[in-house]
Amino acid sequence: MEQKSKDPLHGKRLDAILEELVEYYQGFEELGKQINIKCFTDNPSINSSLKFLRKTDWARAKVESLYLYVLRQKKREESKNRK
Repeated sequence: MEQKSKDPLHGKRLDAILEELVEYYQGFEELGKQINIKCFTDNPSINSSLKFLRKTDWARAKVESLYLYVLRQKKREESKNRK
């Protein structure tokens, strides 16, 4: 029997995480306010951001941390809407 990982980042690709964050914050402008790094604030694109994040561990860690926060927020919103 296969055991499922409890890590929400397990099997999640960086491009999918980034696209979900851009969608959640409705663009790079708001995402850049959450994480103030140049790849989000100065002529941003998914491809240029991915290049930077793949090379820069501290920035990737910030993106992953924000993604986990967004997942928690979405869960809270879902449970509020069910009540």
